[in-house]
Amino acid sequence: MTDRTDTPELVVRGGMVVDATGSRRADVRVSGGMVVELGVGLETPAGTTVLDAGGCVVAPGLVDLHTHLREPGREEAETVASGTRAAALGGFTAVVAMPNTDPPLDSAESVRNVYALAEGALAQVAVAGAITVGRAGERLAPMAELAALGVRLFTDDGDGVQSAGLMRRALQYATGLGVVLGQHCEDRSLAAGGTMHEGDWSSRLGLPGMPAEAEEVMVARDIALSRATGGRVHFLHLSTAGSIDLVRRARAEGVPVTAEVAPHHFTLTDGCTSGYDPVFKVNPPLRPQADVDAVKRALADGTADAIATDHAPHAPELKDLPFDQAPAGMLGLQTALALAVTELDLPLERILALLSWQPAAIAMLDPAHGGAQGGPIAEGSPANLVVVDPTATWRVDPTALASRSRNTPYAGRTLTGRVRHTVLAGEPVVIDAEARR
Repeated sequence: MTDRTDTPELVVRGGMVVDATGSRRADVRVSGGMVVELGVGLETPAGTTVLDAGGCVVAPGLVDLHTHLREPGREEAETVASGTRAAALGGFTAVVAMPNTDPPLDSAESVRNVYALAEGALAQVAVAGAITVGRAGERLAPMAELAALGVRLFTDDGDGVQSAGLMRRALQYATGLGVVLGQHCEDRSLAAGGTMHEGDWSSRLGLPGMPAEAEEVMVARDIALSRATGGRVHFLHLSTAGSIDLVRRARAEGVPVTAEVAPHHFTLTDGCTSGYDPVFKVNPPLRPQADVDAVKRALADGTADAIATDHAPHAPELKDLPFDQAPAGMLGLQTALALAVTELDLPLERILALLSWQPAAIAMLDPAHGGAQGGPIAEGSPANLVVVDPTATWRVDPTALASRSRNTPYAGRTLTGRVRHTVLAGEPVVIDAEARR
């Protein structure tokens, strides 16, 4: 990440500071990219930048475990620059870039390329490396070489690792490296040809469906492999009640698995596809209300460790194709926090944990792993901060989003909760809901 130690001093004034240690009312003074003082009524010498946090919560910056930045290869849909601008506006100070780019992020050269693209970006970009070469599921990528470059999460996202034997070897290897494997849970033999959830709505619409079992079979398999090897598995974008139940039972047994869920899986149902609008096509697909309710319970009871956006931009000409031909995916970075505040019956402190310090720990971007994200706001801590107005309302306008793409399913929806300011390594990159560059 770019060195910002020469940034001017600033004070975040008048907010309620909330982090993993609790909450307290305090101003926050930042200098040289670090928090240097907390207190009520801090003085502001000449030249100090003052960010108004009145009526707001000041928290560690949000961390997204699941962002598709598309660069290299799909720059018409998104770039590292445009994606991190959207991230900053959404309150994220770090994102984990998924490896299904063109070429995939399965080599030291490709990982270094993304790091170079992220120099000066408006959010820290951590790279998720591919588990297998070309994400083809045939042979392991050079995980040790990528881990030496700082890669801590590996996944073939977009494709689940179909071979149980290969996944077992990957977990054994990962355990020795101290890294975590993220799994896109989809048994190809069950999901092949599906374009939405297999159920009442797919039958009505005449569209081929993906059964819930396609996800759940792989969740069950990888829980067994994690139990056998001791390797850490992080389940990406879980979407069914069955998957949630499997994880809940595994966690009770002490199996080292974690799980994320995406906002669209607790805000939308498969009934949204009734008009054949491809903006509602996503993978895993939108599910029935019973699954939506199960995802919400998982967020409330701690079975789900994180909310991850699965931000998946697509160029308009692709999303305008017929439903069965259009690519799956939705925008998510600028709406995730507000959707959680609007749709979840959870305290804001719990929502921030799901979006900040808990995902930071999974991605090993937190201070416990030598990182700068998600840590308590205290003297001597890195100044990666978000200031959230929990009562502000705003209307989602696709044309006003920072992404190069427009495929949000929330167009026209009024949401509660908005990011007022975002501070990255001491630099205010968003002030009063406007990106500074």
